[in-house]
Amino acid sequence: MAGGDSKNTWIIANWKSNMTIAEALEWVSKVGSEIPKIDNIKVVVCPTFSALSEVKKAIQIGNYPLLVGAQNISPFGVGAYTGEENAQTLSQFIDLAIIGHSERRENFKETDEMITNKVNQVVENKITPLVCVQNSETPIPENCKIVAYEPIFAIGTGNPDTPGNADKIADVLKERYGQNLAVIYGGSVDSGNVKGFVAQENIAGVLVGKASLDADEFIKIIAACDKI
Repeated sequence: MAGGDSKNTWIIANWKSNMTIAEALEWVSKVGSEIPKIDNIKVVVCPTFSALSEVKKAIQIGNYPLLVGAQNISPFGVGAYTGEENAQTLSQFIDLAIIGHSERRENFKETDEMITNKVNQVVENKITPLVCVQNSETPIPENCKIVAYEPIFAIGTGNPDTPGNADKIADVLKERYGQNLAVIYGGSVDSGNVKGFVAQENIAGVLVGKASLDADEFIKIIAACDKI
């Protein structure tokens, strides 16, 4: 495993704005039974908000070694924040929350201050924050123990960064924020290139977008990581 057998390898599916509830449940049924029950392989699925409850229930019924994450979270707590999904409410469904994805920074003008507020909210509610960074200069809030390096040029383009360069960025981040920081890679990850990233010394897993929508492809990605 990347970084040694004692450390976690994260394999995170980010469905973005895709999948009906029926499609989500079919995916969970297919993928859940194929996940190896190994403590240091952490497989997470991040569906739409509308599917969170049903996905969580299906995982519990199937007793699958699959964690649930949210693709976003409110920077505010419970209260008069129309349209927001807060950490306290979501804590009954999720183990992890993706924060600061470049699509949200671009499309919704999220600032570093807002991202810090979101991290504080999820930490207070015992949810793991996964902060997305676009390069080695993107600031990482305190209390964040896992980040996803996602270069903008690689997201949804089919043009991933090289494993070697991703490892260098991860090394810089770990030097700056501490060796206990887990750095995963995201950006055009698929079953053909995932092994190259996870095999790197400083890469602790992958954040998978488009390829995670195909259950068979995602199973291949898990299998590739399990063999390292």
